[in-house]
Parts: sequence; structure tokens; C-alpha cells
Amino acid sequence: MPAEKQHSPEHKAELDALQNTLAAEHAALYGYGVVGARVGHARRKEAQDGYDAHRASRDELSRRVIALGARPKAAAAAYALPFPVPDAAAAVRLAAELEDRVAGAYADLVRATSGARRRSAAGSLRAAAVRAVRWRGSGVAFPGLAERTTAGSPSPTATGSADAL
Repeated sequence: MPAEKQHSPEHKAELDALQNTLAAEHAALYGYGVVGARVGHARRKEAQDGYDAHRASRDELSRRVIALGARPKAAAAAYALPFPVPDAAAAVRLAAELEDRVAGAYADLVRATSGARRRSAAGSLRAAAVRAVRWRGSGVAFPGLAERTTAGSPSPTATGSADAL
């Protein structure tokens, strides 16, 4: 792994946003494991597709972090779910929540980047918003904006040995 490089303030902001988005993708992957285990058979392929999309995004973000000369943030061993997920209905709500949180991280990445990197981040924000609509059955006016999140949930953050989703 390359040694950490010194970055200009704008590159540091981009790197921080990349790392935060990577952390959100790690949390989404963990959450989709729960979704896949609890969601009904009719939506299992949708859960697998979401998992696959987040895994591809995680890998791409890791490559981008490495290209900037930094070490990608590692996934936590476990994450705290935002609510109990005892059944398929709760799994569907969790999937929508995961997508909302990932969209929020990508919104921050859009603000921190420019050019092709900004277009890529905007495309990822859009993809998360579309998945959220599919899970929820309805959309929001401005996906990814913190002002519209239910209960103002923050992005994934460390909480001891487990991270909060």
C-alpha cells in the first residue's frame, strides 16, 4: 500500500468525501446481508442486485482512494442497525434507509468533486435514489439531502466495536 501523500485542501476534501462514501458503502453491504436474509422470496433478487451494486461501488471507491495515494477505509466487523429487522416488511424499510444514507454520502461526494468525478458521484447518487424508490414505493424531491432524512439520521459512524448504519 502506498505511503499517505500530502494533499491540497481541495484534494483533502475529496479524499475525505471518498472515505466517508466508502464507509457508507461498507455499511450498506452489511445491511444488505440482513435485508437478503429477511426479505421475502419475491424481492430476494432485488436485494442481491442491490448488494452487487454496492459491492461494485465499494471496489471503485477503494480504487479511487488508492489512486489519491491513501489507504481505503476498512469495513467494520459489525454495524448497528437503525431498527430491529424481524421480518420482510422491516427488511424492505431497511433497504430504503440504506439507500437514503448512501445517497447522502454521494451528495457530499458530488459537492467535493468536479468534472468526470462529479458526474460519476452524481450517477451513483441517482442509482441509490432509484433503488430507494423501488424499495419504498415512492420518491423524495431531493434525494441525498440531510434535510429530508427521517429523524435526521447521520451517515454511518463508528460506535465502539460496531458502526451505526
